[in-house]
Amino acid sequence: MQQVDGKLVDGGLLGDANGVEPAPGRVKNSGKWQKPRFSRKALMKCCLVKWIIASTQPQDKGDSSDSDLELSTVRHQPEGLDQLQAQTKFTRKELQSLYRGFKNECPSGLVDEETFKSIYSQFFPQGDATTYAHFLFNAFDMDRNGSIRFEDFVIGLSVLLRGSVTEKLNWAFNLYDINKDGYITKEEMLAIMKSIYDMMGRYTYPCVRDDAPSEHVDKFFQKMDRNRDGVVTIEEFIETCQKDENIMNSMQLFENVI
Repeated sequence: MQQVDGKLVDGGLLGDANGVEPAPGRVKNSGKWQKPRFSRKALMKCCLVKWIIASTQPQDKGDSSDSDLELSTVRHQPEGLDQLQAQTKFTRKELQSLYRGFKNECPSGLVDEETFKSIYSQFFPQGDATTYAHFLFNAFDMDRNGSIRFEDFVIGLSVLLRGSVTEKLNWAFNLYDINKDGYITKEEMLAIMKSIYDMMGRYTYPCVRDDAPSEHVDKFFQKMDRNRDGVVTIEEFIETCQKDENIMNSMQLFENVI
């Protein structure tokens, strides 16, 4: 665990979360997903949202001409607000706020990989965030064209911040499936886990051993590869995660490294 902005951060997306309380507003009651409040405090746990919200501070009193998500100067015009509202769990006002920050930071209407690397280097200066930012960018880049549209950005954030457990697990599988062939290999899982440890830095407390990522992966991969064929399918991934309390708890901490 490491302290970032006054909070303890888990070292991995599938980390051991024993003793960690789920984030407020994200507990499932009676098996029914409860929509959490879109409070600034809750949002600011997410690096990408923190980046967006910070850019809107000076302009929060600005005009409302951007309310319909139309901006003549951007190269990429996002989809209609109503469509995005239907595709995500964000309200119209929330989408307007996110878009205002997005276009302030990315006037072209697109985010490239270098921007992601810059964001994570800023929020995790004690480590090397380059590789993790690369993997995360590829998970958001749904069209595989080297840039992220506002639509892809908010759809991904909606899943990570407000999605159901199954939706989050599907997104996590896509992150770990580096070559997007529908399977996770031990090498892929180790690459992601190592990139997270590298980003968190060597000055974590308690100190992280060099072999910790490998041990971490060995433990989880053994659980997930049920038929011992050397790869993990989406079905194996979701079934194992849903049956493992530690993994399920760590899903509540997704935003700590997003």
